Amino acid sequence: MFLGHATLAFAVAALVAGAYGVDREKALALGVTAGLFAAVPDVDMAYALAGLGSAPETGSVLAVSESFWAASTLVHRAMTHSLVVAVPAALAFVLAAGSRREQLLGSGILAGLVGVSYVVSGWLGGFVMLLFALAGVAVARWTTRYGFDRSTAFGVAVLGLASHPFGDVFTGEPPQLLYPLTRTVFDGRVALHGDPTFHLLGAFAIELAAIWLGVYAYHRLSGDSIRRRINPRATIGVAYALAVFVIPPPTLDGSYQFVFSVLAVGFVGAVPHPLQRRLPDRFSAVVTGLAAVTLAGAGYAIAYAVGITP
Repeated sequence: MFLGHATLAFAVAALVAGAYGVDREKALALGVTAGLFAAVPDVDMAYALAGLGSAPETGSVLAVSESFWAASTLVHRAMTHSLVVAVPAALAFVLAAGSRREQLLGSGILAGLVGVSYVVSGWLGGFVMLLFALAGVAVARWTTRYGFDRSTAFGVAVLGLASHPFGDVFTGEPPQLLYPLTRTVFDGRVALHGDPTFHLLGAFAIELAAIWLGVYAYHRLSGDSIRRRINPRATIGVAYALAVFVIPPPTLDGSYQFVFSVLAVGFVGAVPHPLQRRLPDRFSAVVTGLAAVTLAGAGYAIAYAVGITP
């Protein structure tokens, strides 16, 4: 999950706030803040860029991608995905956006986290934690425009940071939820199905569900209609089922062709109407594209299931 982390946190924060009578604007602001904090842990992927430098000069796109992901496994889903780190980090981020005295206290907490990561994981761990700290502070300071009190900002930050790792238990290496402690919560990814292709399709469905929940939350609070936003051209996505005859069955270890091609279906949402000769508004384009990708994924799953059934 990438986008799903942010949309899930956005939806939970916004819908809960709305359910407790918070006005629309503040509920959406809480959702946006939670979503931004939920994206911060993946700053550890920055080190994966080092893998591009080690990729073969004449390598294929697949070879470059493999080098990128191989480098990412060194620190991805470790210190930035820890529930032990999430609470003090959230407190430090909120303090870093406050008064000068609070900023000094917040900086001290973050310096401590960087120091612990350096001791436990070496210079790379310390570097990644520093990136995490800088990204979190940037989000906290940007969201001060919403005027939340300290307790609200802290709660939303914890929600975003702590919800993130649970979306990663289905793909790749499991997050180190108790870092820097050595106790293991997940010793491997959570299997959704014994067939590796069905497992990938299940993980893809969870990602889409998280995004749809975010779309639902926004439209519920804004009073807009999701159905009105979906253009009938989204049904074109069903045709993606034919891809089962073209691309190899995707798995977590070889998902590039499926992921890139199925997401490309979403561009149908931005296609202008042939008679109106103007682009659809951005919300309609996003929702139509998301609907098309959802139908494409469902169509492919059905075609694959039928294909492997004796």
